[in-house]
Amino acid sequence: MSTEALLGQLNTPQQEAVLHMQGPLLVLAGAGSGKTRVITMRIAHLIEQGVAPWQLLAVTFTNKAAEEMQHRVDQLVPGRGSGVVLSTYHRFCSKLLRQEGKAIGLSNHYVIYDEHDQKSLVKECLTELNLDEKKFKPGVLLSLISRSKDELIDAQSYEIHALADPDPFRQMVAGVYRLYQKKLAASNAVDFGDLILKSAELLRDHAAVREKYQDRFRYILVDEYQDTNRAQYVLTKTLAAKHRNLCVVGDDDQCVYVWRGADIRNILEFEKEYPEAKVVKLEQNYRSTERILDAARNVVRNNKFRKEKKLWTAKTGGDPVVADEFQDERQEALVVASTIKQGVVKDGLRYGDHAVFYRINAQSRVLEDALRRMEIPYKIIGTLRFYERAEVKDVLAYLRLVINPVDLLALRRVVNVPARGLGKTSLEQIERFAGEKHLSLFEALGRAHDMHALTGRARNAAVEFHTLVSTLIANRDVWSSHEMIRQVLEATRYLKILEEDDDGESQVRAQNVRELVNAVGEYEERSSDKSTAGFLEQVSLVADSDEIESTRHATGGRPPGSVVDGANYVTLMTVHLAKGLEFPFVFMTGMEEGLFPIGESDFSQEELEEERRLCYVGMTRAKKYLYLTWASSRRLFGHSRWNAPSRFIQEAGLSTNRTESPVSSPAVESEVREPVWDSYHAGLGTLDADLATPYQVGMRVRHPEFGEGKIIEKSGLGDSLKVMVLFDSGQWKKLLVKYANLERL
Repeated sequence: MSTEALLGQLNTPQQEAVLHMQGPLLVLAGAGSGKTRVITMRIAHLIEQGVAPWQLLAVTFTNKAAEEMQHRVDQLVPGRGSGVVLSTYHRFCSKLLRQEGKAIGLSNHYVIYDEHDQKSLVKECLTELNLDEKKFKPGVLLSLISRSKDELIDAQSYEIHALADPDPFRQMVAGVYRLYQKKLAASNAVDFGDLILKSAELLRDHAAVREKYQDRFRYILVDEYQDTNRAQYVLTKTLAAKHRNLCVVGDDDQCVYVWRGADIRNILEFEKEYPEAKVVKLEQNYRSTERILDAARNVVRNNKFRKEKKLWTAKTGGDPVVADEFQDERQEALVVASTIKQGVVKDGLRYGDHAVFYRINAQSRVLEDALRRMEIPYKIIGTLRFYERAEVKDVLAYLRLVINPVDLLALRRVVNVPARGLGKTSLEQIERFAGEKHLSLFEALGRAHDMHALTGRARNAAVEFHTLVSTLIANRDVWSSHEMIRQVLEATRYLKILEEDDDGESQVRAQNVRELVNAVGEYEERSSDKSTAGFLEQVSLVADSDEIESTRHATGGRPPGSVVDGANYVTLMTVHLAKGLEFPFVFMTGMEEGLFPIGESDFSQEELEEERRLCYVGMTRAKKYLYLTWASSRRLFGHSRWNAPSRFIQEAGLSTNRTESPVSSPAVESEVREPVWDSYHAGLGTLDADLATPYQVGMRVRHPEFGEGKIIEKSGLGDSLKVMVLFDSGQWKKLLVKYANLERL
């Protein structure tokens, strides 16, 4: 079918967005309004109007979305769509830096450190700076560094500002940031923030490179623009500066990644930046029923910082949106599981049509228990990811070392894996020798026979390891990625050792390694770049929503991980990870004040509005049926508490029903009623005493020594009451309230 015929299938606003040719364009695409179709049709239309495919840059946030768009474009303009640069921000910047990075002193063999590597590097920095890891959390420091990069603040700029600030905590962060970047450079490595930051700096400081890419990309499209941070905004603005044919597509009502650096002002103030911009609103929803849409719209319209949209749907009526109250989280979970089971058994529905959302991962355990009891297959998205498993990271570290021998983290990870007699003491001696001789650690391993402090076994092991890796390095430009991983496993005997171990855990790890080999093979089949470096780059740039992680099933006697009826299983995930997905039947659990919206009553306007947008995102994933649940008492992190229903339930225009007897199945009903009511009444005194304490989670307090902070956790009662406080300085302290002399603010 021609694009002209396809245009006739679009509604009027969609056609306007597709046909706009010159100047900036803002497409406000409401939930379920067909934005992907509009973007791909627009790309195809531009090509048919004579724009060369290679002059088109389209950027989105996940590899999965980019691949889907590429597939659609290929179908619309066969033989021409592959020339379009359709990518994520990080992948685009990585390729830019590999091609042009020499201008800023960056080798094109750099590696990209994932979050685990980044945190390990921060820990090294803390050790070298004699800072207590328990006092200064590596995760907190890494987050501060990442957010700085999102704001285009490099280590030098951060330090300049910190030196002018009397706050010692900020000066400490500056020192860690400086050393962190130094260590990255020594390992010829970058992190995710560097990809964008260094690309923006490259275009800013090098006119020839800037003009080259401004000339090349006549048309730029950005999907999910509401999720861009400042660095991405500046990068996009720079690339589009010459032709100004910038089309951004997004929905401010779905901006839910402010905590990751997203700046909602980028989309809200687009018309200020581009006064001549055409604005198109996609307001017809093709996903949800009228009742679901009404409830979601009622929630989000309470936000002040948003662009007005009037979403509507032709799917009038539909099942009512249900909001139910339960005694506790166990009853809530069993009712959700029972409802799904009955729908499948009695109404012929598919498990795969159902999704269960929760605000935080800690809510999933009790839901998993209920699904397992009822033998309902399920998968969880967002727990331990495949590429984060220890055995997978070991093999990947070998591949990284082959590509980049100065990668210290990779080298330290595998130098004694499998065990070869190079323990901590031996490695410290080798590192000392490397420092004295101004060698890299890998080079020093090759000269281990000169190190008389080492045992003979350690000297031999070091040289053998250096020889093994050197042989692999010599063939890195000859062997494909699939051949390289096979050679690594053969040379190291890593897989063989796992397979020879009869332990069940070793067999699971061996299976994961074999799956990694399969992943490399699949990469080779679909990629023109078959190199090991290309595969590693793909792995590094996998986003949360690109990977279905930790699939766990409850299927009678079948082992976890077995596949039942293809992809026919219930999906469990946080609301954040549900963004961009859709399901016929959606359950949103834990709809309680303090949990969703998360935190206590001291919300800032910005925090509350982001929580409200997140609720809107969750609700608009539902196509036919939306079920909101909350528990009047819930146990999380070892503590029980009374709950009020989420304000979002009332804002949605819903009233809640209290469920006393959750299911009709006698076996399940007896399992729910007796234990739930027993624990429920037994806990009343504890809950009352808990609520009577003057210190609650979320409350701000002042300590005479540590200053002001926020209570993030509490435990115990009476004289034994303890609170964990995150102070504004970044320190975490667990305090016994009786002696802490805390002042409530």
